[in-house]
Amino acid sequence: MVSVTDRHTGTSSKEAINIDDWLASLAAGLTPQEMEVVERACRLAQRAYIPSSGSSVQHAVAAANILAALNLDHETIAATLLHEVVEDTAVSLAEVEAQFGKTIASLVDGVTKMDAIQSFQHLPESHRKERHQTEALRKMLLAMVEDVRVVLIKLAARTHTMRTLGALPEDQRRSIARETLDVYAPLANRLGMWQIKWELEDLALRYLEPATYKKMAIMVSERRVDREQYLTRFVATLQMELAKAGIQAEIKGRPKHIYSIWRKMQRKNLDYSQIYDVRAVRVLVNTIPECYSALGIIHTLWQYIPGQFDDYIATPKENNYRSIHTAIIGPEGKTVEVQIRTHDMHQHAELGVAAHWRYKEGAAADASFDRKVNLLRELLEWKRDIEEAGDAGEPVRADIFEDRVYVFTPKGNIVDLPAGATPLDFAYQIHTDLGHRCRGAKVNGQMVPFTYTLQSGEQVEILTVKRGAPSRDWLNVHLGYLKTARARSKVQHWFRQQHHEENIDTGRAILEREFQRLGLTGINHETLAQRLGYHKSDDFLAAIGRNDVKTGQIIHALDEILRSKKAEGEITLPVHAPKPKPQGSGDVQILGVGNLLTQMAGCCNPVPGDQVAGFITRGRGVSIHRRDCPNLLRLAKVSPQRIVDVDWGQATSARYAVNLHITAFDRQGLLRDITGVLTNEEINVIAVNTLSDKKSNTARMTLTVEISNLEALSRVLAKISQLPNVSEVWRQSS
Repeated sequence: MVSVTDRHTGTSSKEAINIDDWLASLAAGLTPQEMEVVERACRLAQRAYIPSSGSSVQHAVAAANILAALNLDHETIAATLLHEVVEDTAVSLAEVEAQFGKTIASLVDGVTKMDAIQSFQHLPESHRKERHQTEALRKMLLAMVEDVRVVLIKLAARTHTMRTLGALPEDQRRSIARETLDVYAPLANRLGMWQIKWELEDLALRYLEPATYKKMAIMVSERRVDREQYLTRFVATLQMELAKAGIQAEIKGRPKHIYSIWRKMQRKNLDYSQIYDVRAVRVLVNTIPECYSALGIIHTLWQYIPGQFDDYIATPKENNYRSIHTAIIGPEGKTVEVQIRTHDMHQHAELGVAAHWRYKEGAAADASFDRKVNLLRELLEWKRDIEEAGDAGEPVRADIFEDRVYVFTPKGNIVDLPAGATPLDFAYQIHTDLGHRCRGAKVNGQMVPFTYTLQSGEQVEILTVKRGAPSRDWLNVHLGYLKTARARSKVQHWFRQQHHEENIDTGRAILEREFQRLGLTGINHETLAQRLGYHKSDDFLAAIGRNDVKTGQIIHALDEILRSKKAEGEITLPVHAPKPKPQGSGDVQILGVGNLLTQMAGCCNPVPGDQVAGFITRGRGVSIHRRDCPNLLRLAKVSPQRIVDVDWGQATSARYAVNLHITAFDRQGLLRDITGVLTNEEINVIAVNTLSDKKSNTARMTLTVEISNLEALSRVLAKISQLPNVSEVWRQSS
């Protein structure tokens, strides 16, 4: 039987705690101000649970006592006393915050959120045993809390629940024990809470495999406390002998608990007599030579067991784990396993890629998650060592788990997604076909748009049609439907598999529509295709239809093409060759001359990214036009000598006036929605001209806005086109 005697109260885990005596025992480790907070929390819990039995108060006090024994701060102890008060009594979270402050209230609220996810975990036992699901749940529990102390409170509460599990019906005992073994014991392991870990595992084995537990208890024949006393004597002897040899060593004994012994027997198919690390000692020294010196001393003092020696320093494991393992016959003829390593090796084994928890749990490597677990462990140490640990840990907490979200399927399975993921990303993560057929989504039972940003702990349900296909709009990054590369690649693959002719027609429509929206005319498709590496324009158009070629690539190619454009009937603008280094000021650079006054032509309103040329005016400097501007072409016929080659500067923060034309079904709030898009994009509106046709109920608008470049123009055109009732939106070229 597992029974724990508490060092604060001296009572067994099965006995009721005298609350007044317990409070008195805490006084030695807390200041009067901290003690006053803990006492008030305890009294509030007692008053709140008056209508019920005293078991709830005893549970809260016992959980708080576990953390007090681990030297946790007074805020954690107070929050543990109150961790179920908000859920189970009439006391509200606002009352807790008013009486105890924001920090303690936040801890209580965090425990409540952790409890909430259990409502999704009513799965058959066979499902819950799936390793990837239990692993996801462990990560989710850590990701959902802002303060690691919330996890500690939950672990302490679960530990006391396991100590008193015998009073529940068998089916409940098995369910709670299974969850404890799958989720909470590994969490304690990862956070370095070894005392809690072994107790949770032993108690879980007791209720899941009662016959096995009793058999193992008989095999281990001596109580754990006896093994601990034996190791204390062994460590003292070894410490003295190493000191005589001038070796400074840190030696720790670690008696193996029942579950760990049973797991090793199962995993390696060994008999109990073949388990040599029931009693184990770890020796930490400063250098590698000291490792071998310590080994020699140990083998001189006690007889080693043949076949039980491994030198992982000379031949490290694949994961770079390094240590010396040996087994000896110690005092009283009892076997002891000894591990010898340097402090650096130990740090790597505990926190590096060879972390002890991964070896035990068989989890796959996850460098990002490892880093966060390490940070959580560091926070634990800060909580113990720094009085103002809350402030010290705050800068780090903001970075923990910010790059992942964990959400539930309707069946309770957990899906791990990058932060910022949408319901569509979720659908494609589950199955490609589910994403293609997706036509709606619910989060926690409520309908949400496809652009909704998922949060950890939410339940997501995808609504589908029998036969469906993805929308090309899903690939538009400005619209925010998909955030993950995985989902985008699946949509792109779908379009790539469609019929070639269909993709050509779609690509041609997309290209012409984009040219029209941006006010670009007279573009040769063959030339543009060759610039982007396609020998045939049809292949180029099909690639656009499959979304292999993006709008940004097309605009960049146009920037180069327009310099040498010589289509039939076109006026060739003079180009200085060879081109000297551009000189100029402001937003454009004039090639071949010094600084001149420049101004943007109002007829075509060029913006950065447009191909431009300059016309030397009389008295107003150089007027900058787009190269395809009709006025510039006319002026080039009349006065070609006054045309100068200009280019945009390397960097500019200026904005340029552009006319946007919008056709829409007239409705109330239309102009407000359009200006809302412009406001969100931080685009200034200079002028607005609207005309409504009452007969057709059509509205035509011309907005003059200030745009910084073509990319911003493309983005705002896309977002306006998505507004309800908007049928067309494009840039007026003149």
